[in-house]
Formats: sequence, structure tokens, C-alpha cells
Amino acid sequence: MTTIKPRVLKGFRDFLPPQELARRDMIETIERRFRSFGFVPIDTPALEYAEILLGKGGGETEKQVYRFTDHGGRDVALRFDLTVPFARFAAEHRSGLILPFKRYHIAKVWRGENTQRGRYREFTQCDFDILGSDCAAADFEILLMMRCCLLSLCGTKTDLTIRLNHRGLFNRFLDSLGLRDKSADILRQVDKLGKTGREGVRELLEETTGERASGKILEYISLGEGEDYRKALEQLKAAAGEGEDTRRLEELHRYMKDAGAEDCFVLDPSITRGLDYYTGLVCETFLNRLPGIGSVCSGGRYDNLTELYSREAAGGVGASIGLDRLQAALEELGSVESGFSAAATAIACLKAEDSGKAQALAEGFRRRGIRCEVFLEPKKQTQQFILAEKKGIPWVIIPGTEDAGGFDRFTLRNIAARENREGLDAETAARIMTTR
Repeated sequence: MTTIKPRVLKGFRDFLPPQELARRDMIETIERRFRSFGFVPIDTPALEYAEILLGKGGGETEKQVYRFTDHGGRDVALRFDLTVPFARFAAEHRSGLILPFKRYHIAKVWRGENTQRGRYREFTQCDFDILGSDCAAADFEILLMMRCCLLSLCGTKTDLTIRLNHRGLFNRFLDSLGLRDKSADILRQVDKLGKTGREGVRELLEETTGERASGKILEYISLGEGEDYRKALEQLKAAAGEGEDTRRLEELHRYMKDAGAEDCFVLDPSITRGLDYYTGLVCETFLNRLPGIGSVCSGGRYDNLTELYSREAAGGVGASIGLDRLQAALEELGSVESGFSAAATAIACLKAEDSGKAQALAEGFRRRGIRCEVFLEPKKQTQQFILAEKKGIPWVIIPGTEDAGGFDRFTLRNIAARENREGLDAETAARIMTTR
């Protein structure tokens, strides 16, 4: 029999328990935040008709889609993000949705792009959107959710910067240069600023706009550097004029101040986002202690996306947390705690015939909110203590003899301290394990 070499595709990964437990903890934290704002979950298929996904992605994304013909001869593709499938979902289920519709979706997506630190070909996105409301309050709620979710995971306000811009303002500036017809290409080129640097963007722009115009664009996207939100906005208005977009940015700033949340937000004209479907607010989030890893949460407003699938237009605004990149960043910063075991305590196995009693005792601890694992095979106590230590389980319960109370009275072992507490009942043991 030929042995097949075990391996995974480049850009794909297995997750061992320590990493996966950390991921699950992050997802639980994010999901609690989503629900606390009144957002509800949905799910969509990983595989869609190719025309659904490729209708509005634009640019390099289309080249990165995993696309093939299935066994039924259909042209299909794996989703490259969760926003385009959401637009299809919204159009298909419009009659059953109450607008504004606030949804979240946490799932894997696939892109055949070059792999690098924190960037993979299979990765998890945590999306949250408001559909059916085109107002500054909706934009602000998405920005505030970005701030709240990431502060829950990343630490203090000084660790986080959310940079935002408005596509309309940038396009009006391009109008003044007579370059509006090249807007999509220019926005994608400016979006590469973090990857290729200023000179790399200059070269790309010169190919599209010429040397003189590229210089003006680079000057524009540098406006407001080092300035507060208000001063940066005044500089942008002087360069591009005023309109609905600048009024929207002013409203957002007022909401930030009123909510006491303006500390993390910076107005940055270089933020453009590379996808064609964005029409208004665009935003990206950076960890101040690790800026080189790129944005860990991005999004914006897309007012025309649902028109691809329905005659009834419904504007939307949303953002997405890149879970894999964020986890890679937090691991590098030492901000992710991971252990091997999902259990907080274990019940030692002294006799195989006592497995039923051990599970009954464990269930009592679970009802008290304590995660409890039952060891399955009778081994020496020392071996079971070593197993608990390897798995990161801090407590082990050692059943007593029948004369000493059996499973009603037992010994509680503190693995780290190498100390025993004898003759305890379940209530007392639970109190000890949950008291810090």
C-alpha cells in the first residue's frame, strides 16, 4: 500500500488546539459585541455562481477567485468575501427582511493571492453590516462597533487607530483634475500605498495619469498628516471643495465627540479601499504597535451593490475583521492567551467501572459553569497529574474510597501549587476553583 505524504496547500493551514482555542475565544468575544449592538447572524453558501461573485468585485480580486466548472457543468466560484454574497442574499430575501437590517456573518473565504505575514488564501472574516439606511448614524454605528470589538481584543485606546475617508470627496478631487473616468484605477493604485510605499504608488499613478497629475494626487493623499480630525477636514475641503461628503464627515466627527469615542479616529485621504463597490465612507484599522501587518478591520459604504441583483436598491454600510491577520498580530504582540485544554478541571480515573459516577460529578460542575473533563483510563495519579499539566488543566479531582465518601467527598489537587485539599464536596470545590 502506497503511503500518501500528509501536506496542505500553500496558503492553507491546520490549527492545533492552542491556536484554535484562542481563535474560538476571539470569535466569542466578537460575537458577543455584535449581538450587544442588536446585530443578528446569517449564513450563506461557500460556493456561488461565478456571475454572482464577479459582478462587482473589481480589479485584482477577480484574478484571485477560485473558479471552476462543477460536475453539473455550472460556472461556480468560492466566495472571496462575505459582502457580495450578502448583497445576493439581501436581494433574494428582501421581502423577509426588516429594514434597516443589521447582520453579522463569521465564516471562511478564499482568495488565490500571494501569501505573507498574516495573509493567507483561506481565512476567516467577521463581517457586520447595516442594510437599508443611508445616514451618518448608520456609518457611525459601524465605526463604533469596529472600535468596541477591537478594544475588547487589543487592549487600550492607544493601541488602535481607525483611519477613514470618503470616496465622494476623493472623486470630487479627481474631477478637478479631469480624471474622474480613471477613478477606479487610481483608487486601487492609492490603496497599494501600505504595500508598495509612496514611490511605488507614484510609478503606478504616472502610468495612469502622467507625472504632473500623479504629483498632485500624492500631495492630496498626504493632506492632514499629523493633524487632528477637524484640521484635516478643513485641508481636504480647501483642496476638493465642500459637498454632501464633507457634511457626512462633519456629522461623523460630531457623533464621535458626543459618544466620547473620537480618540481612535483619524481622517486620512490615502484610505481608498480597492474594491469597486464602495461609494461613500471607507475605513481601515491599524494596530499602533504593529503597523507593518496592515489593516485588521476594513469596510465602508456601498450604496449600489444590491442593484446587481434587484431593481430595488438598498444602501448599506459595513466592515470586516480579518480574524487570521488579527490573531497573527496579537500573537506577535503577546496579547493572545492560549492553552491546550478547553477544561478548567478534570476528574481522575481510578477505576474504569466508575466512569458513570465520574460523568455525573462532572455534569454537576458543568451546571455550575465550570468546564470539566473526565479522564477515561485508570492510570497512576502522578501520570494523570502530568497529563493535566500538559493540557493546561489547573485542577484535578481525585475521588475518595467508598469509606471516605467516594464521589461525594474527594480530594482537589492544585496542579501548579502541587497542593491537595481533602474531604471536599462539590459545592466547596466549585467555590475554591472559581475564587481567584
